Amino acid sequence: MTDRFAWLPLRRRSIAVRLAVSSFLSSTAILVIAAFILTTLYRENTERAFDSRLLVFANNLATDLVSPSEPETRSFSLGDPRFDLPLSGWYWQVGRPDAKPRDLRTSRSLVGVPLKGPDQAGTATIGQIRQGYGKGQDDRTLRIVERDVDVGADGRYTVRVAGPADEIVNDVERFRFSLFMTFGLLGFSLAATALLQIRFGLAPLRKLRTALGTIRRGEADRIDGEYPRDIAPLAGEINLLIETNREILERARTQVGNLAHALKTPLSIIVNEAGGSDAPPELSEKIREQAAVMRDQVNYHLDRARAAALAGTLGTSTEVEPALAGLVRTFGKIYRDKDIAYEVHVPPGLRFRGEKQDFEEMIGNLVDNASKWAAGRVSISAAPTGEHDYPHLLVAVEDDGPGLPEEDRAAVLKRGRRLDETKPGSGLGLSIVADLAALYRGRFRLEAAALGGLRAVIEVPGDAPAGAGQR
Repeated sequence: MTDRFAWLPLRRRSIAVRLAVSSFLSSTAILVIAAFILTTLYRENTERAFDSRLLVFANNLATDLVSPSEPETRSFSLGDPRFDLPLSGWYWQVGRPDAKPRDLRTSRSLVGVPLKGPDQAGTATIGQIRQGYGKGQDDRTLRIVERDVDVGADGRYTVRVAGPADEIVNDVERFRFSLFMTFGLLGFSLAATALLQIRFGLAPLRKLRTALGTIRRGEADRIDGEYPRDIAPLAGEINLLIETNREILERARTQVGNLAHALKTPLSIIVNEAGGSDAPPELSEKIREQAAVMRDQVNYHLDRARAAALAGTLGTSTEVEPALAGLVRTFGKIYRDKDIAYEVHVPPGLRFRGEKQDFEEMIGNLVDNASKWAAGRVSISAAPTGEHDYPHLLVAVEDDGPGLPEEDRAAVLKRGRRLDETKPGSGLGLSIVADLAALYRGRFRLEAAALGGLRAVIEVPGDAPAGAGQR
């Protein structure tokens, strides 16, 4: 089934990271949209409040305009000293719509320059109020309110009042700063709360992961403890899977043992009968030779069947350091005549996720092969490798012998193939290592060694010691 979210960059991240990032992005988007809406509404309210102040002045001028006196002699006074300060930004103007500048009545602050109407004001009926922004004579942005007043026989007049738009802008900026500070603290609080919720909500999953890790390392054989109703069925199914797997493997072991007994006993009888006095010597020798070959093949395939069954066992692990130390002691005694110096480099606590017998058989074959060809030095190193969630163990065995040409390395991995008959052995050692590594879903390769000889490397499932980093 195709993953509909495969295009997302976070699809391989942990659930905690996905939840944290999605919560951060959604909260940020909501806060930004809310800040934009609130700032817009506040600006509109501020403009309406400012227009109301200007409209009060405009209505006062309209009242003076409709007084009984002649329009040319009417006195217009708003009682605000800002309209008397030159270029203060506070202006008023009264005049006919088509009046020339000399016929306009204006505030002293205008300094004789006519006040233009608001941008995009358009035409309006008598009494309708128009408002908008315009430019003053010093290119200062003004908020302008105007209305037309009909004074009867005297005709139609336009009353226009303006104030500096800086007050609106400054007020909105102060509000925006306070809003962003408030929303910043709110966002920080939401982020902290979300992280706490994620940590609390995912705690059972972390507990389950830890329990699975203990099973994988062989420290436990089932998941124990209480889990929420959403996760408890999963823990139960995993325990059931482990128990079922263990039962299947136990039956496989029993069948392998029965098969081994059923085959080895007849082979022993055949060998004994072949050694009887009535059988010709040539026939007896041939029967014993072929029976020995059959026994070796039976043992080989039975061991592979056992290893295949055990390779998938959960909760089985082997500590690497003591296993290697035991192998070095053993081969040191076997090859004492060659006086080989064995060097072992392995961090404490490193573990192989599998049976000890299989690990010792793999590494034992490699150390045996290296000891046969070494001039006097064999190096064994082990280290964790791979991804943190899927750790592996890399073991390298190298010698200072003559080495092996690259074209011959693939040939020696074939079962029973030997390139030099002068050395003892059956030719099964390296093929056994390759088969066992494959059973554990690992890899095996041969390459040139830094010591000058052959370097054999296997990579199989393993666990790094606590606190060790991955390469």
